Amino acid sequence: MHPPRFDSSRTRRCLRAWQWTRQDVSGSEYCELWELDEGWGLAGSVVLAEEGVPCLAEYAVETDARWLTREARILLHRGGVSQSLVLRADARRRWWRGDEEVPQFRGCTDVDLAFTPSTNTLPIRRLALEVGQAQEVTAAWVRMPDLSLAPLPQRYTRLASTRYRYESTGGSFVAEVETDALGLVTRYPPAWERVAEAVPDTGGGFR
Repeated sequence: MHPPRFDSSRTRRCLRAWQWTRQDVSGSEYCELWELDEGWGLAGSVVLAEEGVPCLAEYAVETDARWLTREARILLHRGGVSQSLVLRADARRRWWRGDEEVPQFRGCTDVDLAFTPSTNTLPIRRLALEVGQAQEVTAAWVRMPDLSLAPLPQRYTRLASTRYRYESTGGSFVAEVETDALGLVTRYPPAWERVAEAVPDTGGGFR
C-alpha cells in the first residue's frame, strides 16, 4: 500500500508545511497545505499511540475552491495491521465509499478525520465567519481506531480573528481552537499544538 498523495498533474504548489505534537499522549503529525488546480489539498502523516497500540495514519484530503470536501484517502497502520479507506463526495453532497453510497452522509459538507486537527480548517475556511457569528454543520466523521463512519453534528463560533469555539455531539465536547491567518490550527487543547512551520519558496528552500 502506498501513502495517499495528490495527482501531480493537478498540484500547483505547497503553501505551508508544519508539525503538530500531542500534549496529552505520545504523538506528532507532519502536514502540508497544497494549492490544487481547482481547489485545495491537505496531506499528513500522524504517528501516535491509540489505546496503547502504535499507529501511523497517512491521509490526503481534496476540496473544491470553496473548501467543500471532494475526496479523502486514508491509510492506517495499527499494530502491524493495515487498512485503507477512500471517501468521495459529489456536487449533490452524496458520499461514496468505493462504489457504495454512504447514505448517512448525505448533505455533509466536510470530512472530519478523528486523528488530526487539520480537517477543522475545512469548515473554518468555507464558513468564513465574522467575529461573533456561529454556524452548525454536519461532518462525515472517520473515527479511530477502526476507520468507522458516522455523521457528526458540529458548531463553530468565531470568538476572535484567530480563535474559535468548536462544539460537537450536542455540546458534550467543547474546545477553543486557535488558528493562524490561513485558518490552519495552531492549538487544539488539550490535544494538539503546532511546534514548527515552513513556507516553501520557488527556489526549493524555505522562508
